[in-house]
Amino acid sequence: MPKQRRDPVQIPLDLGHRTALGRKDFIAAPCNENALLWIDRWPNWPATGLSFYGSPGCGKTHLAEIWRARSGAVQIAATSLRGKDAAEIILDAPALIIENINAAVPEHTLLHLYNLMGERDGHILFTAIEAPAHLGFRLPDILSRLRAMPAISIADPDDMVLGAAMRKMFEDRQLPVGEEIISFLLARMERSFSAARGIAAEIDRLALAEQRQVTIPLARLALVETEGR
Repeated sequence: MPKQRRDPVQIPLDLGHRTALGRKDFIAAPCNENALLWIDRWPNWPATGLSFYGSPGCGKTHLAEIWRARSGAVQIAATSLRGKDAAEIILDAPALIIENINAAVPEHTLLHLYNLMGERDGHILFTAIEAPAHLGFRLPDILSRLRAMPAISIADPDDMVLGAAMRKMFEDRQLPVGEEIISFLLARMERSFSAARGIAAEIDRLALAEQRQVTIPLARLALVETEGR
């Protein structure tokens, strides 16, 4: 008796997607409007440094990218500062972005970068979970500079902003998702951009793996899969 043919298992390929980080793609709302105003105010900042701080996924990186496009800043992760000469990092850059600053950053390197940028009338934008002055730095000179610069808090999004962000995430992935799916997710998910990003990625993966449209059952499965990650 001939064996029955089985359909091949669909293995999803992660081909990536375009995450739009331009000014026109930014979702302006009360939770981030103050940070956006400071970007528009540049270069008329009152100090060499300025920081955006808030929970993971609140939009700090998008805001930094908007400022980078405007200022020509060199962007570097705080974890990359160890063992690097400050002058080599900034070269002739007119501005600098240091992402995810924390107390593990070498304080003398940070102070040297701050002073070098100040000498050329440039600016540094820091992103962090907390205001940099509260991260536990001990060197008096860098601590005084961090305390003197503006520290702009970015709040977590409300339903309106989070829903708009999810629509954008699905559009970036070219994934059609109805409003009933957005409402279903908003009623059950964690209130953060990072959670929304993880759910969007999981829905995209499941839809591709199962070769099906996005439905309530699929969205429910994505919530279960992303819980506790």
